[in-house]
Amino acid sequence: MKNILRPALIVFVALSALTGLLYPLAVTGAAQAVFPHEAAGSLVQRNGQAVGSSSIGQNFTEPAHFWGRPSATAPMPYNAVASGGSNQGPLNPALNDAVKARVEALRAADPGNLAPVPVDLVTASASGLDPHISVAAAQYQAARVARARNVPVASVNALVDKLTEKPILGLLGEPRVNVLALNLALNDAR
Repeated sequence: MKNILRPALIVFVALSALTGLLYPLAVTGAAQAVFPHEAAGSLVQRNGQAVGSSSIGQNFTEPAHFWGRPSATAPMPYNAVASGGSNQGPLNPALNDAVKARVEALRAADPGNLAPVPVDLVTASASGLDPHISVAAAQYQAARVARARNVPVASVNALVDKLTEKPILGLLGEPRVNVLALNLALNDAR
């Protein structure tokens, strides 16, 4: 028994040290060396205070701010601890009801806007934490935000254009707008 137990314990301790200590330290060190901003949480600072992360969405609900994708996290929106989708398929009546309610809320916030509602404003992302919206979703909200801020729609649209992120390497993904960056730029423009 001693001949079996001793080597098993040595392998257990060695693998625990390797996979539980050395590997995480090496990956963390490499990430901090190569991607220091991202490894630190992609925090956005204003006046020495962290106001959010460029990698995690926030729950903006005021008419003067752009709204992000809905979050499926619980017990509060954009809860990084509970990252995950709603797991509601396209035939689930709860998803249909949620989408209808979100469309109604967008229409109520901007009754004069008769344009089709972009799908990313009424459906949650797979993580429930998406910090970006499509350019179409930003343009859909521009008139409401401009009215609430009493600024020309053209200046809001110019800011959307300025902050539109292009596809990675020109071909991976779609053009998108980071909602936090857009709302902070709007606040700075005052």
